[in-house]
Amino acid sequence: MRIGIIGAGHIGGTLAGLLVRIGHDVVVSNTRGPESLRELVSEVGGGLRAVTVQEAVDFGEVVVVAIPYGRYRELPTGGMEGKIVVDTCNYYPERDGIDPELDSGVVTSSERIRDHLGGADVVKAFNAIHWQTLRDRGLPKGDPGRLGIPVSGADEEAKAVVAGLIRDMGFDPVDAGFLRQGGRKHQPGTTVYGAELSADEIAALLRVADRSRPETAAGDGQTPAAPSRVPAP
Repeated sequence: MRIGIIGAGHIGGTLAGLLVRIGHDVVVSNTRGPESLRELVSEVGGGLRAVTVQEAVDFGEVVVVAIPYGRYRELPTGGMEGKIVVDTCNYYPERDGIDPELDSGVVTSSERIRDHLGGADVVKAFNAIHWQTLRDRGLPKGDPGRLGIPVSGADEEAKAVVAGLIRDMGFDPVDAGFLRQGGRKHQPGTTVYGAELSADEIAALLRVADRSRPETAAGDGQTPAAPSRVPAP
């Protein structure tokens, strides 16, 4: 699969290495240009290439967004239609500026990114796991120590693609629901954020979150199912 990554910090760089290792054709980009990524490309190897941000968008069947949330308006919109976009971003008021609508839960950061990008199928993932855990804790399927990663999004096919990538990296995806109702449950300040837990443990905590704030996925247009492991294809 062709995967373009926008952002080469801890999460973007870690995902670049993992995705190359499991056999994908990966390019990475940042706002400073390809020359600034020579060290990362050399370290990862395996055919990883550095490109411009727009080239990463044009190249990828899947586009990973791994930038500070407050800079999401800098993301190019051209070429995003029909792409699967993996949103790894988190809203931190002290870094990104205070946003009353995000603070009150009227909207989520992932919905803001989705609306900015227009026709992309946005899936929120990799935002609740520490980058070192992502780098070091992948384990074979069936290993009792395997950790879970929550995933949310409206498009089931897009979510299944991202879930497959998570499995191949050595983790178990957990379906948290749609972008608004689900994304709220694995953003900063929630019980699963930063927690090193199995898929079953994460699913249980997400069900508790559902009971504490019953609601439909307003803005996604659907009523969410109970959190669960994403079934393997």
